[in-house]
Amino acid sequence: MSPHVLILGGTAEARELAADLAARPGVRVTTSLAGRVGRPGALAGEVRVGGFGGSAGLADWLREHRVTALVDATHPFAETITANAARAAAETGVPALVLRRPGWRPGPGDRWYPADSLAAAADLLPRFGPRVLLTTGRLGLSAFAHLADRHFVVRSVEPPEPPMPPHTEVLLARGPFTVAGETALLCENLIDVLVTKDSGGAATAAKLTAARELGLPVVVVRRPPLPAGVTTVPDPAGVLTRLGLGPGRAPRVTGGGGAGG
Repeated sequence: MSPHVLILGGTAEARELAADLAARPGVRVTTSLAGRVGRPGALAGEVRVGGFGGSAGLADWLREHRVTALVDATHPFAETITANAARAAAETGVPALVLRRPGWRPGPGDRWYPADSLAAAADLLPRFGPRVLLTTGRLGLSAFAHLADRHFVVRSVEPPEPPMPPHTEVLLARGPFTVAGETALLCENLIDVLVTKDSGGAATAAKLTAARELGLPVVVVRRPPLPAGVTTVPDPAGVLTRLGLGPGRAPRVTGGGGAGG
């Protein structure tokens, strides 16, 4: 049976992996997108858009389309999708990997305040000045909606969903961003505190450097824990190695079951 890799996508790493797999003779690759971004970029291989109907629906799709490997390359905060993928892989015995870029780490001069959730991040804000740059994505702004004494500048790729704080400006922008640009954004908007998720990667890390250089505090929302037993790799090259598709290797289409490893 020819290899068929299903990628749960939405990240730059997913796009890179799909391009590499699609270029390999005899390998079929399908990238599944949740459909939350209105204008996704072009992807190599086959593409499907929309949910599966939970872990049971995903398991049915894996069987029906004879998937030989499942790669969860979703955003580090796509907690529900990751849990469904782990359950579906365990149910079907399809080998599975979680592709997660490393998280950010504070360095000398950083003033980081970790939070376990958006709600916990909101609870920290009264200790800082009133002007907040919020870069946590378009979902979850309801966690800050009760903070009527704060002024939020919300940056998002797509328009955020209500409810939102009463005093909110929305900036629509997509990375990568530069340190100079982020410094200008923080200064021009008189930002007192930055709130971000620990997305990792270089595309949106410039804001952390800018905040450090300006001496600004940063509230960093920690990633949710991964399901027990999943196998994680930090980059597309690691996925190819685990799938037996590295340089000079023939495709491997069978392997251990489930999301463990």
